[in-house]
Order: sequence, then C-alpha cells, then structure tokens
Amino acid sequence: MNELIEKLHECVEFGKVDKKSPYPPQLKGQDGSLEITKAALEAGISAADILDIALVPAMAKVGDKFSENKIFVPQMLMSARAMGAAMVQLKPYFASGAIQAKGTFIIGTVKGDLHDIGKNLVAMMVEGAGWSVVDLGVDVNSDKFIAALTENPKAIIGLSALLTTTMVNMEEIVANIKAKNPGTQVLIGGAPLNDDFCTKIKADFYAPNPQKAVQYINQLAS
Repeated sequence: MNELIEKLHECVEFGKVDKKSPYPPQLKGQDGSLEITKAALEAGISAADILDIALVPAMAKVGDKFSENKIFVPQMLMSARAMGAAMVQLKPYFASGAIQAKGTFIIGTVKGDLHDIGKNLVAMMVEGAGWSVVDLGVDVNSDKFIAALTENPKAIIGLSALLTTTMVNMEEIVANIKAKNPGTQVLIGGAPLNDDFCTKIKADFYAPNPQKAVQYINQLAS
C-alpha cells in the first residue's frame, strides 16, 4: 500500500501522467498516475485514502513550490494533468458517496475574457484538494454563475480574469451574485488583480495563486 501511495504522490508532484508520457525524464518508461491509481484501487486501497494520502498532499506540495517560484506554470500544468488522470479513476467513488467532497466550487472566466490557463489550474488544484468543481468555462456572465449557484446553493464561486479590460466585469458579476445570494463567498483571481480591487468590488477574497485559493476555501470548509 505505502509503495503505491508513494509512487502516486511522486507522479503527481512531478507530472507523470501515464506510462507513455516522456515527462519527467527520471520517470520515463515507468507507470504514471493513471496506471498507479488503477493498481491502488485493485489492491484494495480505498478511494478516500488515495485522495487524502496521495493526491491532496502532492498537489499541496506542487502549490507550495509554485508559490515559492521553485516551479512554473508548465510544470504545474503537468502536475495538474497527472492529478486529473488519477481523479478520473476516483470520480465514480464521488458519485457513489464513498468519497465525501468538502463542498462545491463553481469557477469561470468572466464575460469578455477567453483566457483559461489560470482558471484551469485553480480548478484542478481545488479538485485535487477534495472539492467538487463546476467549471463554467470562459466568457461567463452573471446569469450562468447564478444558474450554477441555484443548482448548488452552498457553493463557493471563483471568478477569473486576465485582462484589465475584462476584470472590470467582475464588479457587476459580484454585485449580481450577492444580490441574489447574499451569503455566497466569491473569490477572484488573475494577473491584473490585487487586494485593493477585491475590496473595491466587494468580493470576499483575492487569491494571487491557486494554492492561496485552495487554502482559503479549505478554511471555509473547516
């Protein structure tokens, strides 16, 4: 059990998706997160243990390294892909109730903005931390966020924007969400944003990187 968990942790930390994946070089030709997750489930390791002991700590380590500038977006994307390959195997256990999600996180890039790398990273990190994620994609207006919130009443919402011309749309979206569901927590993130802008538009939290977003919503769930 420990060996499979350790191998899975290593695959996610360093971005080894499957056996065919050439990255990272030191794991070339070895099984990746896809195969190891399957093997762990077949060996009788619970889906909850795979998530809690391997995936969540691995993604937390990736997030810490990213925050400390020890790795950069390409490496983080590979880790997120490796985690995603493992999560595909675990999704049936979420659906069956064998794994209890910490909560639901709705995320989207705001209307007018088609950039999704940052959004995707946050979504993958949040999912890897044990949350159910509803990804609305890009160019998302208030109505789509509110509709998703109606289906998931206790969800937390994340808004992403990369452009100064689209970040201004966040204010309207936050106002509309709060008007419809006053208690909803709304996070914002993106390159041009900061704490002052967060305060100005009355959002609840500004996340400068994916790990900060994960830390914040985990606090809300505790």
